[in-house]
Amino acid sequence: MKRIHVAAAAVCDARGRILIAQRPANVHQGGLWEFPGGKLEQGESARQALQRELREELGIEVGSARRLIRVQHEYPDKAVLLDVWRVGNFAGVPQGREGQTLAWVSPDELAGYSFPAANIPIIKALHLPDRYLITPEPVHDLAVFLAALERSIKRGISLVQLRARQLAEDDYRRLAAAVAGVCRAANVRLLLNCAPHLVPELGAHGVHLTAQRLLQLEQRPLGPGYLVAASCHSQEEVIHAGKLGLDFIVVSAVRETASHPGLPAIGFGGLHSLCEVAAMPVYALGGMQEADIEAAWHCGAQGIAAIRSLWM
Repeated sequence: MKRIHVAAAAVCDARGRILIAQRPANVHQGGLWEFPGGKLEQGESARQALQRELREELGIEVGSARRLIRVQHEYPDKAVLLDVWRVGNFAGVPQGREGQTLAWVSPDELAGYSFPAANIPIIKALHLPDRYLITPEPVHDLAVFLAALERSIKRGISLVQLRARQLAEDDYRRLAAAVAGVCRAANVRLLLNCAPHLVPELGAHGVHLTAQRLLQLEQRPLGPGYLVAASCHSQEEVIHAGKLGLDFIVVSAVRETASHPGLPAIGFGGLHSLCEVAAMPVYALGGMQEADIEAAWHCGAQGIAAIRSLWM
């Protein structure tokens, strides 16, 4: 099956809204909404095609843009590779120069529009930040732990995984309830690294699966209102996460870490390779610092996941 390479844009305005366009009724998947863009012409790079398509379709000139995600998808009649860029700065006022209807919507409003199936991972990426905090093992003093969490949130953290694998289940429940309270008050999403069935009870937003638990599952756990993520260390695990329809994954270890001394580092080259086969947003884990976010973006990742560099 021939694969069509498309450059697409998540054009963002100063209010954080995303520009979407409605496909004409007489084309493939007509009437559905999409992110502006089009096919690469011979000899074009994805960035060059992006600039040309947005000029032709919308009448705007791209300023700053970065990779958001690459999506490979097979429809019954064709396969597509969407090379998606986040455009944060542009010149001009977007207009539907080809007669298409345009709409500016917040990420939360995207769910109210019908998109082609290949666009679903893009929507997931737009709902996620570029940093994912993984908590360290808790100290004995709960107040000290919660204070550090609050400091991290004040520095802009909005997605947290509570990882406390050394605690007994009852102790984990108590800690999770306290952490959930802090996160709810700050409008921060919390994922629990535990058995999925505990998540609704403890008031969290989702679950983070270990690689072992991921491979044991044959279907996605929890309901559609919850986030489901997983840790992945191999192509097999990344592909299985895609089959389950997870919301995002964490790939490790990009660099060797003291917390996982036996886990070989895959480097940014390995990160890029796993991002290429992923069907959802990817966070890079393993010795990551905030300064590594742009390198992670360049590999096709959503951003970084970290413990020490994000924990205050």
